[in-house]
Amino acid sequence: MVDETKLPTDNQIEGLGGYQYMRRIVLAVLIAVLFAALLFGQSTFPPDTPMHESIEMFGVLLIFLGIVGRLWSTLYIGGRKSSEVVTGGPYSITRNPLYLFSTVAAAGVGAQIGSFSGIILFALLCAGAFHIVILREERYLKEVLGAPYKAYLAKVPRFFPNLSLYQEGDTGSFKPRLLLNTLLDGLVFLVALPAFELIDGAQQSGVLPVWFTLP
Repeated sequence: MVDETKLPTDNQIEGLGGYQYMRRIVLAVLIAVLFAALLFGQSTFPPDTPMHESIEMFGVLLIFLGIVGRLWSTLYIGGRKSSEVVTGGPYSITRNPLYLFSTVAAAGVGAQIGSFSGIILFALLCAGAFHIVILREERYLKEVLGAPYKAYLAKVPRFFPNLSLYQEGDTGSFKPRLLLNTLLDGLVFLVALPAFELIDGAQQSGVLPVWFTLP
């Protein structure tokens, strides 16, 4: 039997929804700002060279890994984050797999400039912004979920995964709508593929000036 006195209230659920909304806003703003900045940046490896193309293809792999990882995470969290401590699947090796895989996908976006620096820059900025959200979310979940969540904090790393901790766990009551929402959110990363091709073309034709280069 579930102790109803320990279940989160409607206000608490709405509060967590605010953090999840914040996550989407942070991600969207980061991508928009970085896209704007890189309109005038170029890789030191010219377009159509083997190195440039290799970095771009590596980035495509990171984007798809990030999208698949976000879907995997949603299969487990499935709207349960505010009502219980989810410890299975990706949540058994890192407390924030959605943020982790979003950062991986963001690194893939940075790779579309054909630059190693783009990969690192996008990943660091994304991880840094998410870190702030994570800290606030953790304080909130400690209050809502209590001792079980605190024990989870002590066992599982916040961001970088510990693969030795992996446990299959239970996906609980799966909600297809949440998976669809996660997929649609993740598709934003794919916008980078045609967008950077257009930027490369505009820079080569002289429509866009190049103010700086990245190795």
